Amino acid sequence: MTTITRLCVARRYSEAAVFNGVVYLGGMVPEGGATDIRGQTADVLAQIDAHLAACGSDKSRILRTQIFLADIADIAAMNEVWDEWVAPGHAPPRATVQAALADPAWRIEVVVTAAVGG
Repeated sequence: MTTITRLCVARRYSEAAVFNGVVYLGGMVPEGGATDIRGQTADVLAQIDAHLAACGSDKSRILRTQIFLADIADIAAMNEVWDEWVAPGHAPPRATVQAALADPAWRIEVVVTAAVGG
């Protein structure tokens, strides 16, 4: 039987799980206090980098990304930060939608699935 490894486990959720060579990140939301979409996006992407590294992966190994924006009008500004961050030649399949987020201060939430290794 293959082991499931969970990281940053809380009562309700884990921030990451690794199974069968795949990293599944929970929804990453802003933690750093930034209020605009650029700052919040940079915060979330830094968290993704850290969680992927802790799981033995990196952004060049992302298999799929789901981005939830509180206001789809933020997509251009979010894309500016995303485009600077994404590994050249390794842009993953991605969906971006508008959604009501759990905290009204959040402008963005990102879910990532990635392969281990890198």
